[in-house]
Parts: sequence; structure tokens; C-alpha cells
Amino acid sequence: MASVRKDFIVNVPAGQAWDTLADFGAVDTRLAPGFVTACRLEDSHTRIVTFATGVVAREILVDSDPQARRLAYAIVGGRLTQHSASAQVFAEGEERCRFVWIADFLPNELADYFSAQMELGAAAMRAALEKQAA
Repeated sequence: MASVRKDFIVNVPAGQAWDTLADFGAVDTRLAPGFVTACRLEDSHTRIVTFATGVVAREILVDSDPQARRLAYAIVGGRLTQHSASAQVFAEGEERCRFVWIADFLPNELADYFSAQMELGAAAMRAALEKQAA
């Protein structure tokens, strides 16, 4: 199973980054605007996400843990035979945090594609989070 990890520093307090990450239905407007162009909630645990590439994914919320500041989700359907991911926020002092995003998936052949897309997603997240703090 392929695994891709993106780990980056954001110049915002961890609580603020968590508040944005935990807003499961607002990934297109709060967390990763531009990288995600649309998000529609089917119910409180299922969202349909459209990416800038035109790819549409159905994502299921697996867990949202405010104490650990960790959100886990899975993509179901499409070209993937398996997908699970998590994003977690760690305090790095009072005014910045570390954001860790990990995706595990099959088929392995999509690793380069996922890594490149997650790099774009990480940049969009960092920019959106820091813009909210300004």
C-alpha cells in the first residue's frame, strides 16, 4: 500500500488551524480554497469534493478528535481500491503549528500523482490558514 505524508509549519495557533480543519463541510472555502473548488455535504459524515483538476471524490468522515486535533477520512469509489487519510495539527509554540497530512491508498501506481496533488493541497492549506490569521 502506498503512503504519502506532507508535514508543514503554519504560522497560526494550533487551535485556529484545528477549527478550520474540523469544519468538514468547508474544505473548499476555509481549508484549501483553489485546490478544492467545491464541497457538498450529503450528511454530517459524507462530503462530495471537487478538486481543481476536475476530479470528484466521495469522502467519508471516519473520526474527528478535538483533543488530538486529528481528522480521519476515507475516499470511497472511483479508481481507488482503498484509501484512508488523516490530518493532524500539533502546537509549535503559541503562534504556530505543524500540520501533518497522511494518505494511504491502493493502487500503488498512484503514489506520484497523490504526492504531487497533496503538495499542491498543502500549499493551499498553508496559504488559506495564514490568510485567516492576518
